[in-house]
Amino acid sequence: MSFVVIIPARYASTRLPGKPLADIAGKPMIQHVYECAKQSSAARVVVATDDQRVYTAVEQFGGEVVMTATTHESGSDRLNEACSKLALSADTIIVNVQGDEPLIPSVVIDQVANNLAARPEFGMATLSAPIEPAQLFEASVVKVVADKNGRALYFSRSAIPFSRKDFPNTPTDVSLWQRHIGIYAYRVSFLQQFVQWSPAPIEQCESLEQLRALYNGGNIHIESAVEVPATGVDTPEDLQRVQAYFRR
Repeated sequence: MSFVVIIPARYASTRLPGKPLADIAGKPMIQHVYECAKQSSAARVVVATDDQRVYTAVEQFGGEVVMTATTHESGSDRLNEACSKLALSADTIIVNVQGDEPLIPSVVIDQVANNLAARPEFGMATLSAPIEPAQLFEASVVKVVADKNGRALYFSRSAIPFSRKDFPNTPTDVSLWQRHIGIYAYRVSFLQQFVQWSPAPIEQCESLEQLRALYNGGNIHIESAVEVPATGVDTPEDLQRVQAYFRR
């Protein structure tokens, strides 16, 4: 089974400007992400950026990179343009690996790609992980509920399912809850359709782009990750934590 990894890497970041080029152990962060992706079974790994500085940095370490527009409102739009520029066929499976995941395990990249390849009735696939009790009511931690066949029913920043008997307290047993891990596999044909849909009301309410697929009747497969990825880099504090990890 063949698939392609595309890594969207936008230079601008509200909380951490220039994030893809942040130095981690003598390498820009985007190089760490690229090297993790190269350890997967992907036939090809490509960075999609909107900034010449990122483009040049990827070329310098020998990676493949495409330039995309600066006007994209979402990572999916950038991903779709990259697929077009790479002339990928409609049935190609692509895995979207975020450019701020310098510790992403290659096994989860393979896992999400293989899950989608094995299920032609799904347009997308993603992963989840057990949740910590302290994360249950954190809006920054996205929760997901799936049916018995691994079809995602809903994603939310709220604690879903809602435990009527426990509220407002945290349940003592949180094994029922799963947090979403933001890695996605798509078929190119589904991605092309996805970006044509208008943002859904539930998507805008939750600020979760994947809800657009569910709102329009798309099927998203979800499975618990075989290895839980470390938290990505969103803030200067996250960057310091990852830098300390590499120093160790």
